[in-house]
Amino acid sequence: MGHVDKQTREELISQNRALCAENAALKATLADLENRLSELSAEVEMLRDKLSGGGNGSSAAPFIKPNRQQRREAERAERKKRKHSFGRKRDVATEEVFHAVEHCPDCGKKLSGGYEQSRHQVIEIPRAPVRIIEHVIIARRCGYCGKVHVPKLGICDGVVGKMRLGVGLMSLITTLSVAKRMPQRAIQRLLEGLYGLHISIGEINEVLHRVSEWAKPTVAQILRKIRGSPDVNADETGWREDGINGYLWSVSTGAERFYYFHRRRAGRIIRHILGSKFEGVLGCDFYAGYDWYLGPKQRCWVHLFRLIDKAVQTHSAAKVWADKVHDIYKAAKKASRRKADKATRVLLREALQEKLLTIAEPYQKDKDAPQHKPAKLICRYLSELFTFVEHPNVASSNNAAERAIRPAVISRKISGGTRSARGSQTKTRLMSVFATWKLQGKESIAACAEMIVAANTPVANCHQ
Repeated sequence: MGHVDKQTREELISQNRALCAENAALKATLADLENRLSELSAEVEMLRDKLSGGGNGSSAAPFIKPNRQQRREAERAERKKRKHSFGRKRDVATEEVFHAVEHCPDCGKKLSGGYEQSRHQVIEIPRAPVRIIEHVIIARRCGYCGKVHVPKLGICDGVVGKMRLGVGLMSLITTLSVAKRMPQRAIQRLLEGLYGLHISIGEINEVLHRVSEWAKPTVAQILRKIRGSPDVNADETGWREDGINGYLWSVSTGAERFYYFHRRRAGRIIRHILGSKFEGVLGCDFYAGYDWYLGPKQRCWVHLFRLIDKAVQTHSAAKVWADKVHDIYKAAKKASRRKADKATRVLLREALQEKLLTIAEPYQKDKDAPQHKPAKLICRYLSELFTFVEHPNVASSNNAAERAIRPAVISRKISGGTRSARGSQTKTRLMSVFATWKLQGKESIAACAEMIVAANTPVANCHQ
């Protein structure tokens, strides 16, 4: 009070006006806060009502999890309506069987007439015996010249040389053995169980050898297309022939696959497969056997990352370095997807190589560093790591060759390999044609039958 008593009248009036203005501002702020509080309270009540699933305005009701029917109804409400149904279409019926009640079960009166109430389809396979066609050859003598004329049976009559098995049966046996990887004894039991047909293991084996001989022109055509392809993926895996270790080589494109067996794993084998005129991009792993090819190569980044991940697992300190390599690879993938001319792509490739060399070179000679092995590999094959940037149609990994060789690995685990050089040749030829047909979307049995017919047609034999 003493302080107020010392103020003049003008100072008190000025202070009173300031307090009045501040009071008005606080009242306005309070009104805004009360309005905001009422809005938030209404929003909270609405959310509680939604969570409780009730409509009576009770905010204290607990959350009840919707049951399966309620969830399905909610999904149907949210799901967009389709323009047409995607249900399974009915197959064309080969026969119809009508079912009707003959007598009333209540009074026993005979029933007649009626209407179609519904239909039910059942798919069944026939268990009919095989067709054994006996061709009777009749010789006729010409009454004018006296010569005897005997008809010659050929593929148009359903006869393949001196074989007693037809084209369809040989195609089925070959498909089961190669495409389905069934052992020969399993094929024997299947034919006997389905058709009552007993075929010896030796005859099944002979069928495979014969079909392999008829597949020669097809395999030669596959190899010609591979050698003329702009990019090829190659890989090899172990294979046993008569208990002795060897190697099964695989060379593939987007539409063809070729397999070749040899005792050795030398670079001259892949050189022999591709030929001296191959000029495309060779996709491969880091095996030194592919170094002979002086043309463009793309080394597999997946193999490189496996080696880097192994170093990171043993030494966590290498993770920072590994992340830098991953970042460069991501930048390279992004650059390969850019629309650019040849000169720009070459510049991008050189820039990426320089970046990778900068982080790999310090560890190239440091044998104690966990980054030594992958860094040494990078420095050695640096020019072959970014080919996919310059050639955008080339993959950065060798996964195509890995997928091509995988069926052979499974077959090796089942059979253990082949027993003779003829068996290895038969195996590789048939694997080549069946794998190619699969890539091209052809049905194996039909394609094999077509190949057998073409190989035994006189016109085809003349062209060979």
